[in-house]
Amino acid sequence: MSEQENKKAYGADSIQALEGIEHVRMRPSMYIGDVGVRGLHHLVYEVVDNSIDEAMGGYCDTIHVTINEDNSVTVEDNGRGIPVGLHKKEGVSALEVVMTKIGAGGKFDKDSYKVSGGLHGVGVSVVNALSNHLKATVHREGKVWEQEYERGKSLYPVKSIGDSDKTGTVVTFHPDEEIFQQTIEFSYDTLANRMRELSYLNKGITISITDRRVKDKDNEGEFKNETFKSEEGLKEFIRFLDGNREPLIQNVISMEGEKNDIPVEVAMIYNSSYTENLHSYVNNINTHEGGTHLSGFRRGLTTTLKKYADNSGMLDKVKFEVSGDDFREGLTAIVSVKVAEPQFEGQTKTKLGNREVSSAVSQAVSEMLTNYLEEHPDDAKVVVQKVILAAQARHAAAKAREMVQRKNPMSGGGLPGKLADCSEQDPEKCEIFLVEGDSAGGTAKMGRDRNIQAILPLRGKILNVEKAMQHKVFENEEIKNIYTALGVTIGTEEDSKALNLEKLRYHKVVIMCDADVDGSHIETLILTFFFRYMRELIEGGHVYIATPPLYLVKKGNKKRYAWDDKERDTIATEFGNSGVGIQRYKGLGEMNAVQLWDTTMNPEFRTLRQVTIENATESDRIFSMLMGDEVPPRREFIEQNAIYANIDA
Repeated sequence: MSEQENKKAYGADSIQALEGIEHVRMRPSMYIGDVGVRGLHHLVYEVVDNSIDEAMGGYCDTIHVTINEDNSVTVEDNGRGIPVGLHKKEGVSALEVVMTKIGAGGKFDKDSYKVSGGLHGVGVSVVNALSNHLKATVHREGKVWEQEYERGKSLYPVKSIGDSDKTGTVVTFHPDEEIFQQTIEFSYDTLANRMRELSYLNKGITISITDRRVKDKDNEGEFKNETFKSEEGLKEFIRFLDGNREPLIQNVISMEGEKNDIPVEVAMIYNSSYTENLHSYVNNINTHEGGTHLSGFRRGLTTTLKKYADNSGMLDKVKFEVSGDDFREGLTAIVSVKVAEPQFEGQTKTKLGNREVSSAVSQAVSEMLTNYLEEHPDDAKVVVQKVILAAQARHAAAKAREMVQRKNPMSGGGLPGKLADCSEQDPEKCEIFLVEGDSAGGTAKMGRDRNIQAILPLRGKILNVEKAMQHKVFENEEIKNIYTALGVTIGTEEDSKALNLEKLRYHKVVIMCDADVDGSHIETLILTFFFRYMRELIEGGHVYIATPPLYLVKKGNKKRYAWDDKERDTIATEFGNSGVGIQRYKGLGEMNAVQLWDTTMNPEFRTLRQVTIENATESDRIFSMLMGDEVPPRREFIEQNAIYANIDA
């Protein structure tokens, strides 16, 4: 059968049912990761994945996502429409099979989809199972077909409800409150960031998002909305990510093509920063744990640049070996591959294991770079000079890092003098509070539970690692104390900043700062350090932010704490307003030990916000904007987010 005939053969029998969905509702976290905010948004991604698969096959170029007033979500595309004919094996419509059988879909049939982003996911049937209501509308074969479901079960057979001169699928679902007990409220920003990312990864596709819960401030009568479409793909993505950094070269180095039948797309640029930002994707999935495609990129980059630098003679006077790390300092790069049958591994199943991909990417990068360096000798010289400076700084950093490791308690160097440690030896039960200043640190030491809570006071504002060379980071006293107190080791042959968490002494690392502008700045400085140098801590779910109260509201013998102005006013009203005293806490040091324990440190009553990385590329962009040199974008971000002053990556 020809390829054209294969494309036309996408019908009811292309749908393969792998297994049922009986236990999806019983164990939802097995399918979507968790039933919190992340799992909730994953439902949308699963539905959008189906539309993206149609687009990757060349059948769809427009996708609309709408957050409705009732927190249901509608995803509409102009693809071929899910087949509605009778499925021979199941005896019902193929649409019902797709919606009610886990793992069912055309993407398991090689004739229907060559590659598929959704292969890594769990399918729209899981979204259906975890929704209290879902409606699928299909425009196909000149008609409009419809079926509705409750908690994964169809309410009636697929039926035709009219004629249509277009094709496509519309899915509207409402998450089930029985499953998502924490919240069913979707974040517009979270979804918009992912839609923007998908538009860069699939150039030429128009993806729009509308929030019918919010009116557009600029267009009267319109709802909040954005439309994303990229003509240049990853080249535009790089410019977006690096918009707040100073470029070393003016051109984005990029390539797109096939190597060993594997579609590979790469884009990269060098900037004046000291951080390395590599982002990798497989079939549109962000593989934040890396894998063979990232190894191939690193090898191709290092080999090609090293060969060019050697031939240019610029390394002749360098007295020490230049390593792979040096070639990646100040580099922002995106690697995107499409793999027919991806094999994922790693803790969160986001590490690519296909060995054949490594050589394909390495070859592609080598050819791309060789051509670029030959055609742009001035840029090549600037990059090699940056590499040499990075090598010099790395040697200085190695010495500084040795000092950090010597202080490591596991290697006999002793703990920081300011650390008030806890008595418990089991790291899973232990938590450490990084506290702003000696005054608040002293109060925290008196108020803590000495069995499980350790306190490490930090002096003032720690180093802004976004602007600092690596050896300056490791030489900084406060940062050395953090490494030493946590007991982690740093540095591997492949990555000098890689963190080994095997000897982590506390499984909860809590940032506790004043609830004011200075406190927020210190909080952001610490988060920037964790994101750039201890990302494994965040990804492991170990980093939290404490939330001290802003006010103490008192009247007679009655007193209650308030965490924001609205809560303060509500309590004052409940107390009758007249004769109410309000104390504004300017800092943690103004509380006594009992108050700090009651409101911020007591595990039974406190509120800790876990720091997560929902979108690595967006987190990278925000940290570079907040802590970098460019003032205008930082001011604009703060003005737009002034109400939400806490930065939770």
